[in-house]
Amino acid sequence: MVSPRGSPVPHRQDRTDPFQQRGAPSPRSHDDLTLWPGHTADMSFRVPGPGLGKMKLDSAQSSLDQEEAEEAEDRQLLEPAAWRAYMERRTALREFLTSDLSPHLLRRHHGRMELLQKCSFHIEILPKHLALGDQNPLVLPSTMLQLIDPWKFQRMKKVGTAQTKIQLLLLGDLLEQLDRGRAELGALLESPDPRPFLAGWGLVARRLAELSAVMDSFLAMMVPGRLHMKHRLVSDIGATKIPHIRLMLSTKMPVMFDRKGSVAHQDWASLRWFVTIQPAAPEQFELRFKLLDPRTQQESTQCGTIPVAACAFDIHNLLPNRSYRFTVKRAESYTLVYEPWRDSLTLQTRPGPPEGPSPSRLGKPGLPLTTLSER
Repeated sequence: MVSPRGSPVPHRQDRTDPFQQRGAPSPRSHDDLTLWPGHTADMSFRVPGPGLGKMKLDSAQSSLDQEEAEEAEDRQLLEPAAWRAYMERRTALREFLTSDLSPHLLRRHHGRMELLQKCSFHIEILPKHLALGDQNPLVLPSTMLQLIDPWKFQRMKKVGTAQTKIQLLLLGDLLEQLDRGRAELGALLESPDPRPFLAGWGLVARRLAELSAVMDSFLAMMVPGRLHMKHRLVSDIGATKIPHIRLMLSTKMPVMFDRKGSVAHQDWASLRWFVTIQPAAPEQFELRFKLLDPRTQQESTQCGTIPVAACAFDIHNLLPNRSYRFTVKRAESYTLVYEPWRDSLTLQTRPGPPEGPSPSRLGKPGLPLTTLSER
């Protein structure tokens, strides 16, 4: 068949999928089909009567005919070569938004970012060059830490704190750029007129390259990097050869309360917490508690900080039928540079008789807590 312009009209089977013409992603699963009105993933439905079934089939057919008519109308706006270029570029843009910059991927990166903001950042000391099989005890991090000038190390901790804050701010900015970029390109994909799309394709291609670079920067910055030093931290000690060292920023997963395992009783509370990735060495924690809305001066003393060497603890001599806020975090360590977040939990003790025990001793651990903390 030949069109009025003398160019052959493509066969019906070469026409673009109606899903693609309307700017929607091609359905790849049952869930995708159910998201779009007028389409159903289950074609084996029961028809209660011939009239209703014929009406549904006629409605579906009219919808397809309308989309094909709109496609033909859009095709008449462009020459065949321009139309093919439009469809190819539109498909490339859709694939980028559904794979490299999909909503699922962005939600995952937002979750990783939220987790990173809750982590604690530490300085890790490593030898710069270590020969294979070198048994020199001076290259061990614990030994090298003793040789580092304390004043210089404190300065490096301040540098590490600043570098961590900048890194988190940059990560948040990069993630916002990815969100904005996807919204802009998605709106362009929904544009009904193909001519502005083709005219501005140069800017679109440049935007795709920019967003790809932003994604690469985001992924690279998600891993804490090397801490830059201007001066040597270890001075020469006699004839002993001290290896050069490098400082790296490392992260530790946040400490979080076990909200199912933490329970408040009448005058005491049993608290449990955990770390997603258990460290190789035991850790020290700092547990704080505070009575909310104290009514007397004596009740204002219902607060304190307790060092704990386990992942469970019992706090006794609490007031009945009152609300307490508990917080937990890692204890301050020599290598800690930044820990902006700590988990908090509010529990209310059970009601009891008006004559409650006077607070005398706080923070008595139960006997089985050592076993529980080793899980």
